[in-house]
Amino acid sequence: MNIIKSSSMSSLFLFSYSIMILPLTIYFCVSNKWLLMEWDIITTSTATLTFPVILDPLSLSFSNVVCLISASVLMFSTKYMDEEKFLARFIWLVMLFVMSMNLLVFIPNMASLLIGWDGLGIVSFALVIYYENPKSLAAGMITALANRIGDVMLIIAITLSINQGFWSSNHFIFHPFSWVVMAAITVAAMTKSAQIPFSSWLPAAMAAPTPVSALVHSSTLVTAGVFLLIRFYPFISSYSSFFWWSMLFSSLTLLMAGIGANFEFDLKKIIALSTLSQLGVMMLSISLKMPMLALFHLYTHAMFKALLFLCAGAIIYNNSHNQDIRTMGNIWKQMPLTISCLNTANLALCGAPFMAGFYSKDLILETMLSSNSNMIILLLVFFATGLTATYSIRLSILVLWKQNNHLPFSSFSDEYWQMTSPMMILTMGAIFSGFLLQFIIPSFNESLILPLNMKLLTSMVILLGVWSGIMLWNTNTNSSPTTSINHYFLSSMWFLALISSQKTITTPLKTSGKLYNFIDQGWMEIYGGQGSINSLSSLSLSNQHYQNNLVPSFIMMMIVASILIIFISFIM
Repeated sequence: MNIIKSSSMSSLFLFSYSIMILPLTIYFCVSNKWLLMEWDIITTSTATLTFPVILDPLSLSFSNVVCLISASVLMFSTKYMDEEKFLARFIWLVMLFVMSMNLLVFIPNMASLLIGWDGLGIVSFALVIYYENPKSLAAGMITALANRIGDVMLIIAITLSINQGFWSSNHFIFHPFSWVVMAAITVAAMTKSAQIPFSSWLPAAMAAPTPVSALVHSSTLVTAGVFLLIRFYPFISSYSSFFWWSMLFSSLTLLMAGIGANFEFDLKKIIALSTLSQLGVMMLSISLKMPMLALFHLYTHAMFKALLFLCAGAIIYNNSHNQDIRTMGNIWKQMPLTISCLNTANLALCGAPFMAGFYSKDLILETMLSSNSNMIILLLVFFATGLTATYSIRLSILVLWKQNNHLPFSSFSDEYWQMTSPMMILTMGAIFSGFLLQFIIPSFNESLILPLNMKLLTSMVILLGVWSGIMLWNTNTNSSPTTSINHYFLSSMWFLALISSQKTITTPLKTSGKLYNFIDQGWMEIYGGQGSINSLSSLSLSNQHYQNNLVPSFIMMMIVASILIIFISFIM
């Protein structure tokens, strides 16, 4: 008797939900309607705290994409996590993760939105430390601490917004602290979407199981920051300084991630750095005043990035859970279906013509060419676009086509339908989602008229990146590794991983520990709340003692008073 696993049931539920709301999503997108429902929770003087739920093209389409990808990932985890003893616990965590993302999407209120926002942070920490070892705990801590900065910023924004009496994202009243609210929302989005200088947690989060990585890096945690900026765009766009800073940080993130991926040997971390690069593209689109284009790229990216992770997961599963690409090679003969899907995802990632990534990424780069952008930033962005093709071809050469470097007794195959079925579904998304989304949603269908040389510039840069990758990486992989400081700088995300960990955290943690001992457990313990309670308790006990022995006490007081009077009169 075959027992249906919890992962299969959850996958079926999410597939059903995604299919059910698809007609509703298409209707709202085509008609461009929205529906807002509010529940008043509490009203204090001038401020009203509500729990709103919004149904609009943004929330419905986002929820649809998230649930489709989550369903595919859960089906994949049926086989990938087949040796997991506590599978139900893992599935509950993943479902909580999906629920938190849906709450974030459907709530357009800054105060109530914290439910989904904090839910993502807490559950992501639990999933990153799922494999109980020191490496996972360190990765979980750096993920949690980086995201807490964004949480604090969001709370500051909520606190300062009380001046206007409400927290709805649909309309803001400008007040003297509005620019602080804008800055806080921007920093919160940058921490969740891992922009410089908060980038180091994203590759560290690869300590989580591969299905979780597929979910986190495609459509949930890392896209929450981009989604927040799109949701609050009408308010943020009134500050011109936001666009300049966003463009600077996003282009630097693009460059750093593209360079770092070319020096990385961990299969999952290469794909994580490619996610970081694409998040930079989305933030760049918002800084070009094109939020809908950023959303379009977010959807297409979610499809091919989830596919990339599932293909990587299948390779890792067959390679005895070894993630080092130097222990792989020549896999295309043994896993033809997986490799076909992987190459499709890589082509979509590079922006190959008529793949999903082409429709959104090409449009963002063309928008940048047509706008009045800084020449240095323009060169940085196109150089980073070429690097995308370089690390993609490097991955293909070392993992798929290079000489066989497998571990002894390795066996690779495509025989598990639980792994191949979700790959096939997402491959359809990686090929057709760009065209379909552009066809269905009017706001994604932008048209730009540019000279032919500018139109072909993106394709030429991608081809140049492919050529560079073949020239650089089609060499002997057994050569000794380089240990120069420049190599270390480029491969360690410009030292961000070091700056974000022990060297920076140790001193504040030690200082806070001493303050805790001196103040909280010292002076405040004696003279604070606890000390005051103890003093008052002892006084009240003494008072009760005297009241319980009233007669002897009064006689004693009379005798003492009489002696004092006689003594004073004698002296006088």
